[in-house]
Amino acid sequence: MSKDVAQEFNIDTVENASATPQVQLPWAELGLKENEFDEIVKILGRRPTAAELAMYSVMWSEHCSYKSTKNHLRQFGAKVTEEMKKDLMVGIGENAGVTDLGDGWAVTFKIESHNSPSYVEPYQGAATGIGGIVRDIISMGARPVAVMDPLRFGAIDHPDSQRVVHGVVSGIGGYGNSLGLPNIGGETVFDPIYQGNPLVNALAVGVLRHEDLRLANASGVGNKVVLFGARTGGDGIGGASVLASESFDDSKPSKRPAVQVGDPFAEKVLIECCLELFKASLVEGIQDLGAAGISCATSELASNGEGGMHVELTSVLLRDSTLTPGEILMSESQERMMAVVSPENVEAFEAVMAKWGVEYSWLGEVTDTNRLVITWNGEVIVDVDPKTVAHDGPVYDRPYSRPDWQDALQADTFRSSAAGQDLPGTGEQLKAAVLELIASPNLCDKSWITRQYDRYVGGNTALASPDDAGVVRVDEASGLGVAIATDANGRYTYLDPYAGAQLALAESYRNVATSGAIPAAVSDCLNYGSPEDPDVMWQLAEGIRGLSDACMELGVPVTGGNVSLYNQTGEKAIHPTPVVATLGKLDDVARRTPSGWRAEADGQAIYLIGKTLDELDGSEYANLRGHLGGLPPKVDLAAEKALGQVLINASRDGMIDAAHDLSEGGLAAALSEMVLRYGVGARVALDEIMARDGIDAFTALFSETQARALVAVPRSEEVRFNDMTSARGITVARIGVVDAESNALEVQGHFTASVEELREAHEGTMEKYFG
Repeated sequence: MSKDVAQEFNIDTVENASATPQVQLPWAELGLKENEFDEIVKILGRRPTAAELAMYSVMWSEHCSYKSTKNHLRQFGAKVTEEMKKDLMVGIGENAGVTDLGDGWAVTFKIESHNSPSYVEPYQGAATGIGGIVRDIISMGARPVAVMDPLRFGAIDHPDSQRVVHGVVSGIGGYGNSLGLPNIGGETVFDPIYQGNPLVNALAVGVLRHEDLRLANASGVGNKVVLFGARTGGDGIGGASVLASESFDDSKPSKRPAVQVGDPFAEKVLIECCLELFKASLVEGIQDLGAAGISCATSELASNGEGGMHVELTSVLLRDSTLTPGEILMSESQERMMAVVSPENVEAFEAVMAKWGVEYSWLGEVTDTNRLVITWNGEVIVDVDPKTVAHDGPVYDRPYSRPDWQDALQADTFRSSAAGQDLPGTGEQLKAAVLELIASPNLCDKSWITRQYDRYVGGNTALASPDDAGVVRVDEASGLGVAIATDANGRYTYLDPYAGAQLALAESYRNVATSGAIPAAVSDCLNYGSPEDPDVMWQLAEGIRGLSDACMELGVPVTGGNVSLYNQTGEKAIHPTPVVATLGKLDDVARRTPSGWRAEADGQAIYLIGKTLDELDGSEYANLRGHLGGLPPKVDLAAEKALGQVLINASRDGMIDAAHDLSEGGLAAALSEMVLRYGVGARVALDEIMARDGIDAFTALFSETQARALVAVPRSEEVRFNDMTSARGITVARIGVVDAESNALEVQGHFTASVEELREAHEGTMEKYFG
């Protein structure tokens, strides 16, 4: 493009666009396909202006429009029963879902991705991931109360993992700690498949009174539109909206835009400022500025409203005076909000801004034109139907089919004779295998990470990592609270995308139930490769189908989430990784159940709930042996639901003092983690479950059969506990007792591992590589 044309392009008006159809626009460089550009021309009846092209390019990106998944995602809304809706105040389509907690309280939560930015610039990528998801929560009228971070990195011993892990963890801690928000959980997984494409997913949860609920719409002709918070700069132009929508291509520097730069202290002020606005009912609608920046905020507010909007773009306060109109529209500068304010509230709004020292600029007003009109020094540079930008973009039915290689993969089972595995059999071999398992990168102690996060700031954290779920008190007077867990297993989903997505939900649901909370809602972050690859698109379609079916069977609605695509390096996609966050309700957090037993539990009975099958395909033990093949553990959602009811009722009625789900690492990992939680030993015997389930000691310890949990039952409660499980037809086995004096995990007839041996194995790995 010549300098003259570039200059003309930068000041492009609608009038100029109509008069110069011959001007060639850089639609491909902005991530648009030719057919998409042609559709924009058709919608407008002319070529777009530079600013319009910028808006459409970011809003029609995969990240913002869900153009490859929208048809599949509709299942989440279609597979919702009236019973599932009874506590749902806001569902899919808003910034975050909202669930009724009772007593006038509500909770909002959402999980999103910041994957590619966190690879390019780990600290700021992760930090602004926290900032963005927190603003989604603010925009619903809620006070943020906690965050969580499910993370996936490449091989733990890869040189680049040092850069990425240190940067991401520091970014999460630096931003979240500065906001004063406890980080109450998540996951950390290491696998070479994520080497060039780590997954940095961020979750935030907020609480609000029913009357404080706010939605993102611009209604009321004559109401004023205001942008407030940080000034708009050149950071993140085209950021997540383009970066998360395309594979990296070194020949196209536009695919490597600057990652946004966050200021947590500015966001903390913004939180308090917004909450005061909500309390005084000074805003009619509000939208955070995240991906696609002003393009998103203006088009979505106008599209969701009852009329249109007029905005004067030169009124935007800038950090960089050289920005073009298109760059201002696309900038993803952080810590910004857009609101709609009635004329009679303008003075009060400005008083709140002055109190908190927050900058603001009145950009325009709501109109009755059903058009989004943006001017630059009075010249019209955008004149569009906002629905065509925000909601009526392209929708693709991407071709997909079951990969040719899937059959061979599933036939390659870990326990088959053809596998030739030399499995541990003697007591010493089993002990060595347990120590190796709990020292593995995926099951080792992650306190090197979590101690960099403040888990208890605010004084309302009741449970946090390493417990199965994070628990936060909502109401000090009643003890009302919420529990949240995030889970996914990319190996399971690679082996069977449908079942793997269901297993992610099952584990998340189970972890919430182990805390004693009633699962109530789901948010998901669907991390996959390129939707233009039929193999990947099949994985994605199957994952959405599996998750939506499972949510319906378990009775928990999906309230919102995120799809992150193009997670791959070259032609190599990551394992399909649908991260599922389940939120549960606790009437009183004082009755939450921790994931380990304390010394005062000495003599309590240890029960294993559920049967154990020979299911080692995709397991953590198989992973340590370099094997990935076969079928993941069977999904039994009816058993998961029944197990959840037992765990919830037993916790509420005081029948159990500790509970831990069985998932990655099976019984061996669960026993070790329960012992290590408070450093209190246990004596267990495997004979009963080996005889009952027809398995050997190795399978009993390392199988990853689902719908199982370990619980510690006071002796005074054993009769009640057994009566309850028997009445419900739940299989249980009394496998041992808590032994506070032994200072060891004793698996009778096989091995004894001292607490110190377990701790040394469990805690040494992260320090070895990152300490």
